[in-house]
Amino acid sequence: MHIYKTTAENGTASYEIQKSRFIAYTSHVETEAEARDFVTAIKKKHFDARHNCSAWVLGADSSQQKSNDDGEPGGTAGNPILEAIKQHGLTNVVVVVTRYFGGIKLGAGGLIRAYSHTASLGLEATPCLEVKPFCLMEAEMDYSLLGTVENWIRNEELRTGETAYLDKVTVRLLVEPADCEAISTELTNLTAAQCKITIHEPEYMSLPI
Repeated sequence: MHIYKTTAENGTASYEIQKSRFIAYTSHVETEAEARDFVTAIKKKHFDARHNCSAWVLGADSSQQKSNDDGEPGGTAGNPILEAIKQHGLTNVVVVVTRYFGGIKLGAGGLIRAYSHTASLGLEATPCLEVKPFCLMEAEMDYSLLGTVENWIRNEELRTGETAYLDKVTVRLLVEPADCEAISTELTNLTAAQCKITIHEPEYMSLPI
């Protein structure tokens, strides 16, 4: 399972050069259909703009990538937006940059810089998350051990889930897969093997950056 970064919510930013106005819109998406819908929505919002160029990156491994110049000279808009997403190390994100032409041509180099810069501004204005796999580790024990275990959890600064208080108490920890064996061993030693430990398959969790 991959560790990746993505956007937490939508963002926007604008940039003006040589009387042309560029507006970036960003959104978290999980599928190509969602990305296309977002691009379509921005095009409807700015139906009067000369161009609504876009790019997206999808998948935990960033394997799905697409860009669209929307009428700008080939390679001057969509690809710079795509490169901005990649430079920020993000996936599951779509960026649309709307351009209102100001009457002064920017040239290929100017367009590339303008679209790249505007996309970067939009991404920088968007809160992001780190998505990584964690295993749920459940430790069932007698109540007499709870204080010792809770103190150990605080000292180790471990992530926790909701504790279950039944006939016995079950402490839930959220552990990175690579640390499961070491944490399990520590917990077993701490309780003199008087707890029952269950480790579940890893699942993705989102953490604010």
